Amino acid sequence: MSTSTTASVSTHILDTSVGRPAGGVAVRISARAGRDADWRALGGSATDADGRCKDLPALPEGITHVRLDFAVEPYFEDKRAEARQDAPADRDSGPGVFFPEVAITFAVVPGEHYHVPLLLNPFGYSVYRGS
Repeated sequence: MSTSTTASVSTHILDTSVGRPAGGVAVRISARAGRDADWRALGGSATDADGRCKDLPALPEGITHVRLDFAVEPYFEDKRAEARQDAPADRDSGPGVFFPEVAITFAVVPGEHYHVPLLLNPFGYSVYRGS
């Protein structure tokens, strides 16, 4: 929840390759107070079955930049392993995960809430400021 002196952040992930939420993805949040300041790790969480990360740590006062780090490689490895169960053994060719991590950095202002959805597939991703 944002206050007049802080901003707040939420996120969710949609796996566009299957049209479903991406559950179980670890998400870390870091923040800094100014463009030249050092990043400070604030903690993390994981997406639930609906692809939402509802319990990210609150942002401290004075934060101007936020970074969300999504660990997507384990998610896609699990999906690939599930798909291989019903597929012939020789279908397991090709590279692993193309984007093993996704890092999204954005600017914030006090009093605003930022919902940052991640649209994800094995070979690309997109983000936007949601509502």
